[in-house]
Amino acid sequence: MNPLKPLSRRSVIRSGLGAAALAATPVLHAALPTPQQTEGPFFPVVDQADKDLDMTLVQGHAEHASGDVVEIEVRVLDVDGKPIADALVDVWQANAHGRYAHERDPNPAPLDPHFQGWARVTTDASGSFRVRTIKPGVYAVEDDWTRPPHIHYKVARRGFHELTTQMYFAGEPLNDVDAILKAVPEAERAGLIVAFAPTGDAGTPRGRFDITLKAV
Repeated sequence: MNPLKPLSRRSVIRSGLGAAALAATPVLHAALPTPQQTEGPFFPVVDQADKDLDMTLVQGHAEHASGDVVEIEVRVLDVDGKPIADALVDVWQANAHGRYAHERDPNPAPLDPHFQGWARVTTDASGSFRVRTIKPGVYAVEDDWTRPPHIHYKVARRGFHELTTQMYFAGEPLNDVDAILKAVPEAERAGLIVAFAPTGDAGTPRGRFDITLKAV
């Protein structure tokens, strides 16, 4: 079998729904851990030199990425609300056209050579970081399923269960019909949906996303 044979969005995404739904079962803690969600088929596999927290500008490029710029304040916490320092976080997403810079993405939408698409960071003493990116575009998984704008996060820290999840944008009608988001118990979905307001640099929309990890 050719290891680079394109994967269909339908087969890979649907295969992760069952596991994600089970992982999202509520657990009794001071605060519930952030729901686990499918990693999806497009986690970056080709390393790149530039993985800093400004995904709107690729190192060495003069032109910025296409799309609407947003800033996201991320906090990584334990179930008691205490910050988790030195957590390794990967952040990745589609570009403004809904296309991932991944060799297996069959989406015919254009790539954006000026969009970084993947950031990697270690949280500071307050468990926090701020990423500057663009609002990702939507893309079709199958005829009756279009994914809403979303951003992927993978978080790892010794002493805690590794978490892969997704963040969504408030006010998106596609949130209400997305199979992956709907697999999360209704009471927990709000923790994955972030509202943005023009409070960032130069009025850039900014939102806050809290990620809660469960100790091992």
